[in-house]
Amino acid sequence: MSAAPGLERPQVVSHAQQALNYTVFDCKWVPRSARLLCLGSAARGTGLVQLYELRGARLELLREIEKPKPIKCGTFGATSLQQRYLATGDFDGNLNIWNLEAPEIPVYSVKGHKEIINSIDGVGGLGIGEGAPEIVTGSRDGTVKVWDPRQKDTPVANMEPVQGESKRDCWTVAFGNAYNQEERVVCAGYDNGDIKLFDLKTMSLRWETNIKNGVCSVEFDRKDINMNKLVATSLEGKFHVFDMRTQHPTKGFASVSEKAQKSTIWQVRHLPQNRDIFMTSGGSGSLHLWKYEYPAQRSKKDSEGAEMGVAGSVSLLQNVTLSTQPISSLDWSPDKKGLCVCGAFDQTVRVLIVTKLNKI
Repeated sequence: MSAAPGLERPQVVSHAQQALNYTVFDCKWVPRSARLLCLGSAARGTGLVQLYELRGARLELLREIEKPKPIKCGTFGATSLQQRYLATGDFDGNLNIWNLEAPEIPVYSVKGHKEIINSIDGVGGLGIGEGAPEIVTGSRDGTVKVWDPRQKDTPVANMEPVQGESKRDCWTVAFGNAYNQEERVVCAGYDNGDIKLFDLKTMSLRWETNIKNGVCSVEFDRKDINMNKLVATSLEGKFHVFDMRTQHPTKGFASVSEKAQKSTIWQVRHLPQNRDIFMTSGGSGSLHLWKYEYPAQRSKKDSEGAEMGVAGSVSLLQNVTLSTQPISSLDWSPDKKGLCVCGAFDQTVRVLIVTKLNKI
């Protein structure tokens, strides 16, 4: 790992912060707005959604919505820009979709899982990705399910352990490859280091690997293109970047791994305006900004003549420590390049500005 030479290094500037009186599990920018959401768990065991607006250098609370169960995760990925409905997963295994203008009753609700929904992702909404609007949920009950909000009660896909296979806690899910009406994949990461890639077109397991430590976060660099890169972060401070363009029949996808820090890497998020830049958030309260460099050739032939991928390299652009507690959630603004929000277990939400991203 080397700092990129000859570049003006971006700076990560803390712009606004807000102390919270509850545990925040997820933060999300509301698309096409200066607003953000904090999702979490109140001290008395209920769920909270707070809507803030960024006004200059401060965050103003616009609305607080309390729900019966703590809320673990949320996404806008399966909604239209007109509606901007929020889909959430809670500690009781419920998937709910909320109209934030009238949040009393969900517009869609299903008991999706037997246990907590750890992770959620959406695709086909916001004008990102082709095909139907769908939501994927990953749960402690070992299953990964795909939902179409237009279809009540039953998932359109259900990936669960086969008979005799032990149930693993699914910590993270992500959509990818949604570049036309037919193609779509889901990547899931589990507590034992398993990464599984499910092809929703063929309803089959397309690829799997194991990175030896619990997989905390997976994300494709873009959801709406031919699979290009996937980053997976782990419990013991490592992340892996897989080149998803070339799948070798036995070796799978080429990858590069980086020991970023001593503690857990909770999240990875790619910069929406540049898919080769991504940020990781850590158990030590730090953020690391990375850039991926492609190799001269992305594929080569092995001795048998089969195509195999070639991994690139990763350089550290900047890192900053913001908190004494883990930064558990992270979201880039889809609209303003370099604007980012993160939530930490010190019960603080922070809005950051990352400078000089257009110079990289």
